[in-house]
Amino acid sequence: MIIALPLLMWLGYKEVKSQVVQPQAVLVLGGSTARLEREKFTADFARSNPNLPIWITGGSPKKTTEKVFAKAGVDPRRLHLDYEAVDTVTNFTTLVDDLQKRGIKSVYLITSDYHMRRACVIGEIVLGSRGIIFKPVSVPSERSPEPIEKSVRDGARALVWMTTGYTGADEAKNKR
Repeated sequence: MIIALPLLMWLGYKEVKSQVVQPQAVLVLGGSTARLEREKFTADFARSNPNLPIWITGGSPKKTTEKVFAKAGVDPRRLHLDYEAVDTVTNFTTLVDDLQKRGIKSVYLITSDYHMRRACVIGEIVLGSRGIIFKPVSVPSERSPEPIEKSVRDGARALVWMTTGYTGADEAKNKR
């Protein structure tokens, strides 16, 4: 019980902080389907948050993504497209230092609803290691949530990255 109290207080503090702090950017995890659900959702979301820069990591080809945002009337200068990531862990690890260098301390995290649990696990570790908090924003889908094993596996990979800088991306690709 004595150990549980500080843990509960810390979790409560993080939850309150994430509700109070206003995000300074939008971080979108690429990888949506050919229907471009994440890009279209984010373009609509960006119209209601007109002053936030948008980082999209992985995902659709540059011209396709730019076209979706242009059609929605989003200024292309707000877009920061990154294609270094090869999976969900590297979606975070390839951008976290750039976000930190720009002084970003809070982001909206956008991904599909079925993918959000895993994204939150990795985000807590990778973004949290740099003092960046996030507010999850789910893109609705009709898919079931991913198996919890993926969250556990990638959470472990994020912890390894945090301590060694190694993401395990090659091994993860080989297991697919």
